[in-house]
Amino acid sequence: MPQELPSETVAPVPAPVPAPAPAPPPSRTAGARSAWLKTLHQWHWISSALCLIGMLLFAATGITLNHASSIESTPTVVNRQAQLPQTLLATLDPEAAAPASASAASRHSQDHKASLPAPLREWLSTTLGRKIDDREAEWSRDEIYLSMPRPGGDAWVRIDRGTGDVEYEDTDRGWISYLNDLHKGRHAGLAWSWFLDLFAVACLLFSITGLLILKFHAVSRPTTWPIVGLGFLIPALLALLFMH
Repeated sequence: MPQELPSETVAPVPAPVPAPAPAPPPSRTAGARSAWLKTLHQWHWISSALCLIGMLLFAATGITLNHASSIESTPTVVNRQAQLPQTLLATLDPEAAAPASASAASRHSQDHKASLPAPLREWLSTTLGRKIDDREAEWSRDEIYLSMPRPGGDAWVRIDRGTGDVEYEDTDRGWISYLNDLHKGRHAGLAWSWFLDLFAVACLLFSITGLLILKFHAVSRPTTWPIVGLGFLIPALLALLFMH
């Protein structure tokens, strides 16, 4: 008998795998949302960097102002007296400054505000050890009074127009008072006033961009708006219930 040959096993051919469908292009809405979120994050961190030091100082001085009565400070007072030279005193003599025909009433009506003459300012700066600028002084018939308030202290100069006696007093209330006055913009000058305005704009930008970023993330964070509402509700209730 003829010998049977072993049968060969034929492996099944796998069916071709269909190619994956291409991913749909991102919608215009999703692209615009991503661009807006990126822009908001950029403005948020820039404004926060600009505001960081100022916000820390304003928060700290907010505490010191709120507890000003509990923070003891001893002001440092410096008093000096001097005598005006005759050459300078002659320029301030009210009798010489007024016309001879002027009545006493008209001389008293000469009260006004004006800067001190430059030679007098130079003499006072050298004698008193403090720079005297060109701010306005109060001129009356008997005396000249120059007030020089500043953050954290004040000073004044009084000159007797008849005798030339000069009185000077300087009061320094310390660095806490200095920072508190900066917080309030008290006697800090025009430059600091402009800085406060710009700082306020940066804080508004920081807060508004933060609010918009919260809006974008609120969908996946359901506690966002309740927490924001709580931040409004607490001070509102305190104002309504405890402020009379």
